[in-house]
Amino acid sequence: MKLKTKKSVAKRFKITKKGKILFRRAGKSHLLTKKLRKFKRYLKKEGLILEKAAKKIIKRALPYR
Repeated sequence: MKLKTKKSVAKRFKITKKGKILFRRAGKSHLLTKKLRKFKRYLKKEGLILEKAAKKIIKRALPYR
């Protein structure tokens, strides 16, 4: 039986070839005029998930990636 991919997780996270999990930072959609330029540059970068428990849950939700 095939496993289903959790689409909400697939939209939010990306797994690299080495198995690291990346995510996009929140806070870059609106009200950007009051945010500092340095902070907005920081928001561009993808974050890396380091917590083992979270990695396990995300990898289980994305069986074919």
